[in-house]
Amino acid sequence: MIADKELAQLFKAESAEHLACLDDGLLRLEKNPADQSILEDVFREAHSMKGAARMLGLAGIETAAHGLESILNAARKGDAPLTQEAIEGMNAALLELRKLVDIEFAMDPIRDRQPEIDNRPIGNQQGPAIPYPPFDSFHIETVRVETRKLDDLLTLVGELSVIQGRAQHRLSLMDDLQDQWMMLERSLGNVRNTGLGNRIRQARDALYEDGMRFETTVGMLEEQVLAARLLPLSTVFALFPRMVRDLAREQGKEAELVAEGGEIGVDKYILEQMKDPLMHLLRNAIDHGIEPPDERERQGKPPAGKVRLRASRENGKVLLEVSDDGRGLDLEAIRRAASKRGLHDEAALAAMPPAQLQQLIFLPGFSTSAFVTELSGRGVGLDVVRVNVERLKGDIRMESVPHRGTAMRMRLPLSLATTRLLLASVGGRVYGLPVECIHVSRGLREEDVFTLEGHPAIDLEGQALIAPRLADLLALPSERREAACIVLQVGEDRLGLRVDEVLDEEEAVVKPLGAPLSRVRNVAGLTMLGSGEICVVLNPSDLLRSAMAAKAQPAAPTIGTSAPRILLVEDSALVRAMEKRILEEAGYEAVAVADGMDALDALGKQGFSAVVSDIVMPNMDGLSLTASIRRDPRYKDLPVILVTTLSSDRDKQHGLEAGANAYIPKPSFDQRVLLGTLKKLI
Repeated sequence: MIADKELAQLFKAESAEHLACLDDGLLRLEKNPADQSILEDVFREAHSMKGAARMLGLAGIETAAHGLESILNAARKGDAPLTQEAIEGMNAALLELRKLVDIEFAMDPIRDRQPEIDNRPIGNQQGPAIPYPPFDSFHIETVRVETRKLDDLLTLVGELSVIQGRAQHRLSLMDDLQDQWMMLERSLGNVRNTGLGNRIRQARDALYEDGMRFETTVGMLEEQVLAARLLPLSTVFALFPRMVRDLAREQGKEAELVAEGGEIGVDKYILEQMKDPLMHLLRNAIDHGIEPPDERERQGKPPAGKVRLRASRENGKVLLEVSDDGRGLDLEAIRRAASKRGLHDEAALAAMPPAQLQQLIFLPGFSTSAFVTELSGRGVGLDVVRVNVERLKGDIRMESVPHRGTAMRMRLPLSLATTRLLLASVGGRVYGLPVECIHVSRGLREEDVFTLEGHPAIDLEGQALIAPRLADLLALPSERREAACIVLQVGEDRLGLRVDEVLDEEEAVVKPLGAPLSRVRNVAGLTMLGSGEICVVLNPSDLLRSAMAAKAQPAAPTIGTSAPRILLVEDSALVRAMEKRILEEAGYEAVAVADGMDALDALGKQGFSAVVSDIVMPNMDGLSLTASIRRDPRYKDLPVILVTTLSSDRDKQHGLEAGANAYIPKPSFDQRVLLGTLKKLI
């Protein structure tokens, strides 16, 4: 018997499907024994059933399915064409196989008797040896549903949640209407006898009652659909023990994987998206964390290292941790790599606390070859892990102690169906922030904001907290004085965002941005509010990085405080002068240089809002310049527009592959296109 109840149910459902398909296939083969497509279908069913039985150690079922598979395989290859006698034998074997499955799951009334196995070769059996179970025992306990259909159903539930929120908005309109009618009744006594007031009250009460029922029903429906999509983490945890064992042996190490919390259920999509990040972190733990046995023994450690994969629940979130008891991170090597890449100066790196220094390994491209050699490759690909986690509305943090080990901790939602948003207005527009990333929101007076090392800050619980204007981070014009501050919490980091006004909370279905805007800095997606207004949903992790970048480079201009500064790169003096004039007449500040080398030098001296560059230039062309910009983490979000005479599709593809955000051919150059593109990208 199968001890694992979940596996037993899965095998039960799958075997029922396989048996039904085999039954149908054999009936079709009786009419068309040489039909290759039918042979392929029936062979695949027998093969799948044999493999599933083997995985669960069901030897009898495996042997019976293998007999069918062998005959079908010979027929599909043309080695032994099917005869009617062989098909009759397979029909008998199928009945035997069905009986074995029934006994395994105690479905058959005669399950207490062991089946009498007919040992004659399948091709020689004359008719069925075992009868079908009685029809009155037939019942269906489970229904298999394509995950795509569950995804569609969950999307519809999310839309219902939004509609329910809009219904609440309509109820508030009814309240306003009732209040206005009462005011009218008080001022005009002769309208009291019309009965209109009573009808308004009745309509309002009925709408309120229906809204309450709607809210309850939608909540229950959402809960049921989410439960149907939940899968235990053990589904993915089970993939890793052998990988850890084999990888350790390949490197002459000893390591054991300890998994905890596999029974916790999470959304199917999150489970799928977390497989590769978890695999990467576990490989890092073995490759670069766990030491060889002799080195561990010299340090007084057991020769076998221990890697933990742990899951737990916390306030509607799932916490995933990958930890090891290995060598930990080399902080000095991180400082050298950061200094070499120009991320911070020597003084800043020397004063940087260990926790902040460790987080540098999550930066894109931080792992140079020298870094890999000195630090055993720690950090390789961790920026990709971070991006994947943040795409799932989660965050990742790391802790490391030299010679004691490293722990990667990820906090993820259990489901991505809907998001609770805090709505705030900035510059007359409404923006949404995920409630789970908000520490507190509070009113703000002008005297609450002070300057800390040249940056605006507020006092939060006795500590100074950097608090930039959200309008500045989003490069938006805003003349209004901020009346509120929202404090974001991303992992252990906090950031104050000064906004015009905090409005309300609302449940929303966040839609990702479509092509070509697959990734826009500071933006997580869009949603429609209950009022029907389209709202931009912001990315808290991006906002934190934008604020840190602004803190590191205070000289960089922002829209709303001064004219955006554009770096213009063009070797032709005539074209350079023309484009510079176009930019300046449109309200931009333009700094013009003659080639890519001069452009890189200018980027290092002052901040820019975008780069507009030619491609064919001396010293360094535009493609090399674009690639160099994209390799530098400081400029990963800097918009780059290529304006060039190279106009073929292949040339455009090369430009976009180099990392350009837009490609404008000079033969069809229109200054409105350039200015419109700049406006969108900045």
